[in-house]
Amino acid sequence: MLEHGGSLRAAAAAYDIPLADWLDLSTGINPTHYPLVSPPASLWHRLPEPDAGLLAAASAYYGSDQLLPVAGSQAAIQALPAVLAARRIGMLAPSYAEHAHAWRQREVVWLAASAIDAAVDTLDALLLVQPNNPTGEHFARVQLLDWHQRLQHRGGTLIVDEAFIDAAPADSLAPLAGQPALVVLRSLGKFFGLAGARVGFVLGPPGLRAALADQLGPWTLSAPAQDIARQALSDTAWQAVMRHRLAADGARMVALLQRHGGRPSGPALFKYLPTADARRWQAHFAQAAIWTRAFDTPPALRLALPADEAGWQRLDHTLQQGRHAGLSLE
Repeated sequence: MLEHGGSLRAAAAAYDIPLADWLDLSTGINPTHYPLVSPPASLWHRLPEPDAGLLAAASAYYGSDQLLPVAGSQAAIQALPAVLAARRIGMLAPSYAEHAHAWRQREVVWLAASAIDAAVDTLDALLLVQPNNPTGEHFARVQLLDWHQRLQHRGGTLIVDEAFIDAAPADSLAPLAGQPALVVLRSLGKFFGLAGARVGFVLGPPGLRAALADQLGPWTLSAPAQDIARQALSDTAWQAVMRHRLAADGARMVALLQRHGGRPSGPALFKYLPTADARRWQAHFAQAAIWTRAFDTPPALRLALPADEAGWQRLDHTLQQGRHAGLSLE
């Protein structure tokens, strides 16, 4: 099993602290989820059918109708190797581990960001998380378009997982969906805070979408989930307010971590902190019932945003205690 953020029940059991007492900063999920209205009860009583309202809302939100609804990005991540013939796949190191796990039967080429340009012409596919999870690495749109063109010229594919791009979507490639050799993954889990609904979209050429639909089978997205997604994708006023709020909270997190000696990077929803004390910090936070994500290669912490002022103060206080105990964020 791969390690992920969000394993809060296991942490509560390991540290013998009640689940309700924890501040969970381990996932990068918006702590303020979209305030949806409960789906009609009738949707629970029949098999799901394609929802024209959802497709219209998603097309308007992503700027393209070349999309396939799926049960979260994870469903697409696992199915893509079955419908793409790529043998040599370039990935940024480190990045979201489920991608490499899905392609483990092929040749995965781990690349530093600075090495991607030189390697593109040797790859059958380039798979990037934009912005990258966990490091927050962000690629300029013009650079992505250049890599796409070069891959397409040699029969390759650019796959971009945009799970964290919604808070600042200017560089999204979703509006270009439908072009050959381009696949974009989107999800409602992070920005909308609806990870439990398991709703995502694959944006890509018609042939690839048809092959994925066949691979995934019928009823991939429940009727209630479709209704929830339609609500969230249609609410442009909430989206605008939330982008403003997340930008402010992200800047606040940067200032807080810098004040304690850290050098954070990453999008609004999470910050990445390289530190040799990553596992010690994780244990220190856990003893204060704050759950964070730690990485070993390279050693680093990832922290999401607190939900309220009490959470911010608690995080600040625990950081101060850690520094007094000799822990460093550098």
